[in-house]
Amino acid sequence: MLLTSRARTPRGPSARPGTSRRLKSALLASAVSVCLVAASAPAAPLGVGDRLFPYLGNPGYDVASYDLSFTYSGANDKSLQAVTTIDAWTTTALDRINLDFAHGKVDSVEVDGEPADFASAGDDLVVTPEDSLAPGSWMRITVRHTSDPVSPADRDGGWVRTTDGLAMANQADAAHLVFPCNDHPSDKAMFTIRITAPNGYTAVAGGLPTGVARVGRATTWTYRTQHPMATELAQVSIGRSTVVHREGPHALPVRDVVPTKDRALLEPWLKKTPDQISWLEGKVGPYPFETYGVLMAEASTGFELETQTLSLFERDLFTEPGYPQWYIESVMVHELSHQWFGDSVSPRTWSDLWLNEGHATWYEALYAEEKAGRTLQARMKAAYGASDRWRAEGGPPALPEAPRPGQKISIFRPNVYDGSALVLYALRQEIGRPAFEHLERAWVRDHRDSTATTADFERLAEEISGRDLTGFFKDWLYGEKTPPMPGHPDWKPAPPVAKADPKPDLKSVPKSAPHAVAKVAPKAPRAAK
Repeated sequence: MLLTSRARTPRGPSARPGTSRRLKSALLASAVSVCLVAASAPAAPLGVGDRLFPYLGNPGYDVASYDLSFTYSGANDKSLQAVTTIDAWTTTALDRINLDFAHGKVDSVEVDGEPADFASAGDDLVVTPEDSLAPGSWMRITVRHTSDPVSPADRDGGWVRTTDGLAMANQADAAHLVFPCNDHPSDKAMFTIRITAPNGYTAVAGGLPTGVARVGRATTWTYRTQHPMATELAQVSIGRSTVVHREGPHALPVRDVVPTKDRALLEPWLKKTPDQISWLEGKVGPYPFETYGVLMAEASTGFELETQTLSLFERDLFTEPGYPQWYIESVMVHELSHQWFGDSVSPRTWSDLWLNEGHATWYEALYAEEKAGRTLQARMKAAYGASDRWRAEGGPPALPEAPRPGQKISIFRPNVYDGSALVLYALRQEIGRPAFEHLERAWVRDHRDSTATTADFERLAEEISGRDLTGFFKDWLYGEKTPPMPGHPDWKPAPPVAKADPKPDLKSVPKSAPHAVAKVAPKAPRAAK
């Protein structure tokens, strides 16, 4: 496979003794000609070949760390000044380096301290260093750029403007609307994030704080992760906020970020997190990161999001009276579950999304059953009835349809939420509760801080159960129709509707199970990514 976006100078065998001067001159002229053609070749976008997002991510290198610096002016409709530094290993010879970056002005690029040429191509920033890079080279790319918080008219995600500042929502492929990166979950890396803002603002990011420096009228906060993170999980909050600290299980630092004016109003919800962490640890094992907390933002997104160590929630979820308490708590557990399933163990490709959302929906439903008597079996039976329709509209759980143009988050359909939790329920029915619970713990233990695929999950399930599950997974994960439910021969799919439902606006309709099938709240339900 050709992993560079322009031709390389041929390096043929050395001329043997006796080779004529004319031949040497011809070879040299040919090499020069190839170089001139290569130098003039236009920049082109690349990708890692993800089935759902073909041009997302870039081949040829493996990012080790990001160092992000943002300077906020105090106006959330003005571009931030930013510097992104990427340390990476090359995995093949590179004449050009493609980064994902599509919504900011690039002022300069350096590679290993030397100025480099750059050009835009699609959603890529294509960097041409002075010298080509050999396989296995350590490289440092520094990009000085702006980061525009005003979303493009035809794009989802990136910066989210709140009433008093900014937050991030980079899922599924929007981190590159904020900073240059290799924007695919298969390339996780360590992060250091610095935010400078006028005094009076508070800035928080994923990871742990490592310093605060006030100089004149501005303050700089620095945060650093202790575990690798996918770009889509990065979080930065800038606002008139209060950071509330408490202790979780095993002295885990828990910090929540809330609008200062709502500190007392939101405390009844904030204090639930330590017990929710303990509950999940009892199901799947130790919490996988260095800290956790919730970011309650005054923003209208239509979803909640599992950004690593600092999950994003809309403030209104907790303050509007239309949502039952058990429902709000189950949504909190949904995002918390993602810290294990999706954040610590990240999908190798976006087609593996069902492993994230199916598990988060599963533990959300278990929590609602144990804490509020909302029976799992009733919910799964309802999901079974709708499953054929979900598969027809969005594809089978492990073979989801591509997003609709201009709506990248439209991959978040019911088939990857309750439709995928239904697969887990069927698996538990098939292999028994003890083997299933062993599988869940082994999955997050064996793949911690890494990426994994559907095939990895299938292999582990077979190893632990001691059974050949090839037919089971083929039918449940890839079948156009929902297979019979083990142990429930009476469960039947709902009759097909006479006319296909209209395509919904995925920003405002449910994507997780309580929204999709429970219909518990008098208000329109919310989406929990």
